[in-house]
Amino acid sequence: MQSPPYTNRHWVMFDGPVDAIWIENMNTVLDDNKKLCLNSGEIIPLTPYMTMMFEVSDLAVASPATVSRCGMVYMEPIALGLEPLV
Repeated sequence: MQSPPYTNRHWVMFDGPVDAIWIENMNTVLDDNKKLCLNSGEIIPLTPYMTMMFEVSDLAVASPATVSRCGMVYMEPIALGLEPLV
């Protein structure tokens, strides 16, 4: 086991539809603070080695503030082929 500070990359992946309530709660972790503020009052800081990725089909309920905090990569479904579905 590696002792702190950890230098291995960690990816937190979110795959599924965007919900208006939980995506707005992600704004604090997506801005420069990189701190996840939980409803319990606990604050979890992300390290420089942590990356969050969202794989969504659309951003219909995400606010402009949330979208502006994320880098976007759009891929046409036809370009993906059948491999992701298998």
